[in-house]
Amino acid sequence: MTGLSRFVEIEPEDVGQRVLDREANATMTDHEVHEWLNRVEGEDCEFKEAKSSFPFDELAKYCAGLANEGGGKVILGVSDRRPRRIVGSQAFLQPERTRQGLHDKLHLRITFDEMQTPAGRVLVFHVPGRPIGTPIKFDGKYWMRQNDSLIEMSTDRLREVFAETGRDYSAERCDAANWSDLDPASIQAFRERWIAKSGNRSLATLTDQQLLADAEATIDGNVTYAALILFGTSAAIGRHLAQAEIVFEYRSTDASGPAQERREFRQAFFACYDELWTAINRRNDLQHYQDGLFVLTVPTFSERAVREALLNAVSHRDYQLGGSIFVRQYPRRLEIVSPGGFPPGITIENVLDRQSPRNRRIADIFTKCGLVERSGQGMNLIFEEAIKSGKPVPDFAHTDQYQVAISLPGTVQDPNFVRFLEKVGKERVAAFSTQDFLVLDLIHREQKPGLQFKPRVEYLL
Repeated sequence: MTGLSRFVEIEPEDVGQRVLDREANATMTDHEVHEWLNRVEGEDCEFKEAKSSFPFDELAKYCAGLANEGGGKVILGVSDRRPRRIVGSQAFLQPERTRQGLHDKLHLRITFDEMQTPAGRVLVFHVPGRPIGTPIKFDGKYWMRQNDSLIEMSTDRLREVFAETGRDYSAERCDAANWSDLDPASIQAFRERWIAKSGNRSLATLTDQQLLADAEATIDGNVTYAALILFGTSAAIGRHLAQAEIVFEYRSTDASGPAQERREFRQAFFACYDELWTAINRRNDLQHYQDGLFVLTVPTFSERAVREALLNAVSHRDYQLGGSIFVRQYPRRLEIVSPGGFPPGITIENVLDRQSPRNRRIADIFTKCGLVERSGQGMNLIFEEAIKSGKPVPDFAHTDQYQVAISLPGTVQDPNFVRFLEKVGKERVAAFSTQDFLVLDLIHREQKPGLQFKPRVEYLL
């Protein structure tokens, strides 16, 4: 990309050395190999000497076991006892065929790296984690690792895996609620958004009952929890699902004590969605920086990012837990905390790559009316907005098994980077993927993009 090398103040040849740090014919670096050697076997690595050969069936079993435990690496050509050393392997001299064979047997997208070192050849198979709710089997058995051995998964463990897909609580009927518990104004707000998104003017002629039936917010005329959360009256939510409220606080400092402002939105989400943004935007300062003769401004909190974070909290929180969603605004950061940890299969590391809506019925309704562009893409947009504004990326440091806590930093740290994106051009920036923005962010902060970003680095250069 023209301009990228100048921005990071290195020439393209230096980018190849400092960013990719790859030898001409190698896909792994010495540093990566030795980093793997120091890992504890059983965490996410399986080491095998395989000096002359290694049984394909055994490799497939280990790949299945790793996939069932979240993914990892099978590393051949390395001693399996510490201190580990490279011994070289002649197994699977045509790894492309081996990879295809593993794909045919396991239906996993396994990749490989190989490297010639002074001590011999090292071959690494990278195994992704299994899909949610789907254990991987080979030769009719579901495998897992136990210490240095492979064993069959227990019945209890299999039951846990199959239960991961879970039930969509938002799609279930709330038997205690009836049609009078829904707010007509909230239903109308949804109707107008759906018409604007779809262009289908006939939606204006539908009764409220038919509209919500078509949106699958009701089942045979019965109110679902999704309908109650999105369209319920304040009284109904208080009676049937009080934890569906959203609590907003403004705090001028981190000091404990009463907030300067506190509002409890125990009402339909479609009745308070815009009101929440209005409350945040009231103290949304503009940050100014000079660009030649012009003074440009960046809001502390991006409306698009904040709205996406709110939608994520409402559609992914666990409504079977008693806590409320908290939105805490500080002068230079915004925190949104929602009950329930990440859904099964989602981690801080893969939150941009995997999708697992806990409340699919709510997420689908948001998609129908255009509040979200496409289910599962909200977090990508939040990261992109932060990077484009020269702000730190969102922080999940306080997330645990009981809550998801996202912090949106608001301080523009690098106006030069914002200017750089302006000069690249809006059309070019609009074509960037989330990975492209992450690569640019890492480079301008003088950090080395990982191996997974290699294709995007080459594209940007």
